[in-house]
Amino acid sequence: MSSLNLDDFTDLIERPDGGVRRDAEARRERLVVPPGALGRLDDLGEWLAAAQGCVPVRPVDRPRVLLFAGDHGVAELGVSARPAGTADVLVRAVLAGASPVAVLARRLGVPLRIVDMALDCDPQALPAEVVSHRVRRGSGRIDVEDALTAEEAETAFRAGMALADGEADSGTDLVVLGDVSVGGTTAACVLIAALCGTDASVVTGRGGLAIDDLAWMRKCAAIRDALRRARPVLGDQVQLLAAVGGADLAAMTGFLLQAAVRKLPVVLDGVVTAACALVAQRIAFRAPDWWLAGHDSGEPGQAKALDRMALEPLLAQGVTVGEGAGALLALPLVRSAAALAAELPERAGEEAAEAAEDKPEE
Repeated sequence: MSSLNLDDFTDLIERPDGGVRRDAEARRERLVVPPGALGRLDDLGEWLAAAQGCVPVRPVDRPRVLLFAGDHGVAELGVSARPAGTADVLVRAVLAGASPVAVLARRLGVPLRIVDMALDCDPQALPAEVVSHRVRRGSGRIDVEDALTAEEAETAFRAGMALADGEADSGTDLVVLGDVSVGGTTAACVLIAALCGTDASVVTGRGGLAIDDLAWMRKCAAIRDALRRARPVLGDQVQLLAAVGGADLAAMTGFLLQAAVRKLPVVLDGVVTAACALVAQRIAFRAPDWWLAGHDSGEPGQAKALDRMALEPLLAQGVTVGEGAGALLALPLVRSAAALAAELPERAGEEAAEAAEDKPEE
């Protein structure tokens, strides 16, 4: 019998410190730059202060990119521009430094980690540190079968939790979260449609490589069929992830929840991370207060999920490549907000000096 009690997250997850946020807002009122002149950077700085529990906010010095990888059996239906079972090719490109997220991470000086949860390849073909958390080889075809067994879903979920604890314990102060998958957006759209009560066509996008109309129709049909399997298990989020998610999605959901428990801020990437965040919100309603939406990928499913969680993307650059690249682009913005909030001088000193000059001599 499972010992995983999802209700514990509701009790364990607290909101970022409201008192600290009010102190940060008060400090912002005293800065030499007029309130509102820095736009959303003001809000970001105050959010970071509340998340860190201190004013002025500390620099974001130890961020990390964390990518969960997996293959999804539904890709066999031709719903992706990439062949089914080829996510390992993408993983190798990241490891070789030849993918957009790898280039950006290198230039920004951010360490990057890939975690294989369900790649459809020989584990010996990848480094041991990548495959050490693998739950199974590929996920099931969710239109006709479960992605995972209940035990596999729980194992993946707990792996994500353990990884969040590891990052928090090592001093990571912000995580950029992404996925490396083939077929992952289809599973993500099923979760979003199920949790938002919408039809397949409302959430179905064209993926990172812009599939053609025929592939889009196949994707809609697969999501429609998977939705029929998802609706009966909406009340049990781990069972939902087992039925129509995948090991990588289950692990990301566990990671997001435990990161919120550990007060570790997370920047979400595209539709896959948004879907996992939506599942996590269903488990613990305060959890989204610890997340930022890095960018708008243009996927309708992502927009639907972020709207449900009241998260507004920081950037809108039309980045559809996935793999955390769009979210990583938002990191300099977050760092800039922290620097401005911490380093801009206050007006109080100037006003005190002016008052002293104006005071009549005795």
